[in-house]
Amino acid sequence: MQGRIRERGISAVNGPAAPVRDHVCWAYDDAAAFAERAHDFLAAGIAAGNQTWFVAETPVPALVESLQAPAFRFVALSSAYRTDQPADPAIRVTAFRHAAERAVAEGYRGLRVAADVTSLVRTPADLDAFARYEHLVDRYMTTAPVTGMCAFDRSQLGDRAIAELACLHPRTNTPEVLFRLHAGAGATVLAGELDPSNTDVFAGALERADPPVVAGEIVLDAAHLTFIDHRALFTLDDHASRRGAVAVLYTPLPAAGRLISLLDLSHVRVRPAP
Repeated sequence: MQGRIRERGISAVNGPAAPVRDHVCWAYDDAAAFAERAHDFLAAGIAAGNQTWFVAETPVPALVESLQAPAFRFVALSSAYRTDQPADPAIRVTAFRHAAERAVAEGYRGLRVAADVTSLVRTPADLDAFARYEHLVDRYMTTAPVTGMCAFDRSQLGDRAIAELACLHPRTNTPEVLFRLHAGAGATVLAGELDPSNTDVFAGALERADPPVVAGEIVLDAAHLTFIDHRALFTLDDHASRRGAVAVLYTPLPAAGRLISLLDLSHVRVRPAP
C-alpha cells in the first residue's frame, strides 16, 4: 500500500502541493483507492508531528495496521460527529476545536483528520447541514493547526451532491467542479469559473457559506476567478440585497465590471485585486 501511495501522492488534487494547513475534498468510487489516499495524507501528518485521525464507520484494517504509531487513532464516525445529536454545524466545529486543543496540549503540532463522511449527507437536509459545517470548519482551519480530508463516495451520493460539497473546499480531486468558494485570510475566496453549468450550485454554496457582512460589504477575494457570467452576477446581487449589503469582488477581470454596469446591478461592485 505505501509504495502505491507515494507513487501517486496528494498533489493529484486540484491546487498546489499540500501546505501545512489544508482542507481537501476527496470524491471516490473505489474504497480501496481512497484508503491509499488517506494513508498518504495521514502519514504526512505523522511525519510533520501532528496527531492524526482516520474517521469512518468502521476501520480499514490495512490502513490502520500500516499507520500504527502513538500519533495515529481510528475514531468511529459516530464519536467524531456525534450522530446521536442534531446535525448542528457550530457544535461540530466546536468539537473539532476541542480535539485540536487537546492534541496540542499533548505535545503535537496540530491535528490532521481524514474522514469518510458519506453516511452523514444521505438526505437533502443532512447535506445542507454538512455543507454549512464544511464552510464553518474551513474558516476555523485558516487560523488553527488543523488539516482535513473530507471523503465522499460518489457511487452512493451522485455527482450533484459531490459538486455541492467539493466547491466549498480550497482543494478537490474533482475536475468537473469549476469553482471554489472557501475561507481565506481576511476574506471569503471565490476562484475558478462561474458559468451556466454551475449557476445553481453557486447559489447554494453562497447561501450556505453566507460570507460575513462588514461595514455594509461582503468582501470576496476573487483574484483567482477566471470567468464569471451574468447569471452568477445576478446571484451575487440577489444574495447581497437580501443581506442588506454590497458584494465587492476584488478581481483582475475587467469584463466583470462591464457586465455589472450593463446589467445595472446595484448590490455588486468590482475593485482591482491587490
